[in-house]
Amino acid sequence: MEPAELVQELKILRKGRGLQGRVGERVGPFLRSACAVSADDGLVAVRTKVASRLSELAAHLPEDLRLAALAAFAITVEARQPLYQDRVRWAANRVDRDPRTVRRRVDEAIDLLAELAAGSPSPPPTPSSSDRWHTASLTVAVALDQPRPSVLEQRRIIADQDGLTALDLAISLPSGAEDLSVTVLYGGTLVDRGMEATDRWGYGLELPKPLSRGESCEVAILFRPPSLRPYAVSVPRHPCERFDLRVRFGAESPRDVRVLDGVFQSDVTDPGYRGRHHEADPVGEVHLQFQSLTPGLAYGARWDSLG
Repeated sequence: MEPAELVQELKILRKGRGLQGRVGERVGPFLRSACAVSADDGLVAVRTKVASRLSELAAHLPEDLRLAALAAFAITVEARQPLYQDRVRWAANRVDRDPRTVRRRVDEAIDLLAELAAGSPSPPPTPSSSDRWHTASLTVAVALDQPRPSVLEQRRIIADQDGLTALDLAISLPSGAEDLSVTVLYGGTLVDRGMEATDRWGYGLELPKPLSRGESCEVAILFRPPSLRPYAVSVPRHPCERFDLRVRFGAESPRDVRVLDGVFQSDVTDPGYRGRHHEADPVGEVHLQFQSLTPGLAYGARWDSLG
């Protein structure tokens, strides 16, 4: 596969609504091959696979080129404008540059993405591949109005290949997993995979039985960490169709809650990134819903000091 062929197809894809448009017509044969799109995939699967692969490749780019690329293809939720020029203006405002500069960065990013895609084959269908399974629905309830925070995670997953026996997952915590209490309420057996990073604990769930392609199962886990940071977000490793988040602050509600909808992970803790304001209800709860989550981007809520 030649990078020049991918460059041309990527430039076609960025037009109009990008990945939110007619992907069946605009995702060419070379891009389909690079993103492991099969002839049996429907439009949702095509969009998910291409978005996931481009996000994965864009992670290797400098931050300014990564932002430009994800905006150009309408992968970043906040940049899902109907026209390419609108997305360019959005990115220009984010990086405080003029649109002409951003267009040059998009072209540079496309050249690099094509080289990366041509130089690295699509992920094979192994247990660690992003198309081994996906999340149909993720429901998270965070309770902060008690001495020790509680995080209840309920997930419905669907196998995308035969023989699925385990799920690979992770959770980030301020102090690691040393004082973390974890209880599997239903759906599998917990496997401790150790610390993947300073503040990220990896774990798995061995399923009660192997799942065939298209089969689903439901799991629920209760986390009791000693403390939480002032945000609750999901950064999916695998495609996720729906994410429902509830945060209960109780009487001690925050002064300001911000919605994080498909943002870069660095934006979660960046005080310069504000997001959309959201009021807690009269009992001190926030309820947010997200659709069609892109792997590698962050979705959830961040709050300021409590009042």
